[in-house]
Amino acid sequence: MTVTAPAGTLTDPQPYRWRWVALFVILAAEVMDLLDALITTIAAPTIQRELGGSNAMVQWLTAGYALAMAVGLITGGRLGDLYGRKRMFVIGAFGFTAASLLCGISGTPEMLIVFRVVQGLFGAVMIPQGLGLIKEMFPPKEIGKAFAAFGPVMTISSVGGPVLAGWLIDADLFGTGWRMIFLINLPLGLAAAFAAIKFLPEYRLSNATKLDLVGMLLVSVAAFLLIFPLIQGQEHDWPAWTFVSMAASIVVFALFGRYESARVRDGKDPLVVPALFRKRAFTTGLIAGLAFFSGMVGFGVVFNLFTQVGLGWGPLQAGMAGLPQAIGGVIGFGLAMSGLQAKLGRGLMQIGAVVMALGAAVLALFIHLNGTQIGYWELAPGLALVGIGMGLTMAPFFDIILAGVEPHESGSASGTLTAVQQLGGALGAAVLGTLFFNLLKSRMAFPDALQITIAVEIGLLAATFALSFLLPRFAREEGGH
Repeated sequence: MTVTAPAGTLTDPQPYRWRWVALFVILAAEVMDLLDALITTIAAPTIQRELGGSNAMVQWLTAGYALAMAVGLITGGRLGDLYGRKRMFVIGAFGFTAASLLCGISGTPEMLIVFRVVQGLFGAVMIPQGLGLIKEMFPPKEIGKAFAAFGPVMTISSVGGPVLAGWLIDADLFGTGWRMIFLINLPLGLAAAFAAIKFLPEYRLSNATKLDLVGMLLVSVAAFLLIFPLIQGQEHDWPAWTFVSMAASIVVFALFGRYESARVRDGKDPLVVPALFRKRAFTTGLIAGLAFFSGMVGFGVVFNLFTQVGLGWGPLQAGMAGLPQAIGGVIGFGLAMSGLQAKLGRGLMQIGAVVMALGAAVLALFIHLNGTQIGYWELAPGLALVGIGMGLTMAPFFDIILAGVEPHESGSASGTLTAVQQLGGALGAAVLGTLFFNLLKSRMAFPDALQITIAVEIGLLAATFALSFLLPRFAREEGGH
């Protein structure tokens, strides 16, 4: 079934027959992406022991995937407009599966990092198509239920992902060890791809414009010039080129902004609508999102290094240690959905940031008191509070930030915000990971290094809290992402 729709509206008044089956296929792809974003934080110490590689390799396993997703997401959505969302979803699913296989058979750290980047790029082709297809397949009265399915699926994935990764590594199925965390994507990815061929409808926009390849190249180079020295600098004692590279990233980001403005003046479609950055609420939201997701992902990378390398726990033990945070996230999200989000608006984000900071402080206190003798029960209270706060903060996050955006800008704004979420993940793995490794390099004990890293995370949450006062008080009633 192929439909060419003006600006994303269906010409057929009847909803698509297989829409709920298609939603299941889309959710399966989301689960694969979320699991692969999380699993390497558990597997990294084991991979480093078996493949070798520096501490920077541990950071690149997370940052490389997130960076590729960040720079590819906006263009991925545009590819669906141009060539058909079903077609690009299927290409993305097959490519993601093939990249997972290549990750699973990698023989060197460099090969694994390259294939993680390829995995992220195909993920950026696959993921945006799902959201676009949902908007096309479902009538207005059902679309809320369709998007509501994302919440529990993503929270269950965040709970089960690290535990699954730890179990797969410890189980050493067929002698594959850590490789199974990637190889398990083969049956999942192929099933999703073939189900997509069978059940997803094909929609294409009649007014889709050409890709902004120069814009994508500029933003990719700018992001790489920032992330690369942050990760590699600590391996080489911060030579001059690392600072030159970070300064150059600012210049290239500025060039990107000028180029996008020039495209608008010439009547061409930009990668990112420049007018968005003149909206105080949206720009503030991007900065707040960068701070929040940097802290969240960076803390996850460092905490799993602490449990496995600092405490000597196995991958399954480390995955189980994170359960209180994941369950807390489910609780926080559930509280938000019970009516608090509609009632409190941005106030819920602020409460969530405070609860997260309190949880991080409790965690740091127990680590200070117990050192390397700390166990599950001492870690659980702080992690549970961090999870609850995370759920409360994330539930209204996208809708609040997008509230000040005009309807015709919502597509570009949503893509930019999602890309910044991924960029924040790459930045967090780079900055907090580098800080942690530098502290260890100075012969600081693991518990002390983690406490300082947690203090930085609390600082990032404080920045998120302060910036939230510049956001709209409430999301639009029709708001959504």
